[in-house]
Amino acid sequence: MSAIIIRAAQADDIDTIQAFIRALADYERLAHEVRADRETLGRYLFGPRPMAEVLIAEADGSAVGFALFFHNFSTFEGRPGLYLEDLFVLPEARGLGAGKALLSRLAALAMERDCARLEWSVLDWNEPSIAFYRALGARAMDEWTVQRVDGQALVRLAALQP
Repeated sequence: MSAIIIRAAQADDIDTIQAFIRALADYERLAHEVRADRETLGRYLFGPRPMAEVLIAEADGSAVGFALFFHNFSTFEGRPGLYLEDLFVLPEARGLGAGKALLSRLAALAMERDCARLEWSVLDWNEPSIAFYRALGARAMDEWTVQRVDGQALVRLAALQP
């Protein structure tokens, strides 16, 4: 295998991105929650006002992994951050360094963009990923829990506006 190459995704990568999202959802046992389609992904990743960005990892000219991320903001730091929404490497490509290369490029982007931090969530049962992240210097934010409002709860909350 040749070296891993990390590149910014282009609009013609939509099918590849969608395939990675489905593969990640299968791995995380969440395939039933995937609603993203080509049109929606295209609009929010490559439309007039992109909401997220994607990096593609390639080996021997083939896409083997991806990272989807976006900016957030730390009021305590007074600076932006990068939030990694999804990181996935095909099972047959694991161990080649694609995951490390994607995270390294994200860290470099965070520094280039004067971000205070790079952060992400990981499922608590995903021990291989947790061990991988720890080996790269990540630390758990155990005192924080993720909160989510979606679906009808989001609609009801929005309706509470005065």
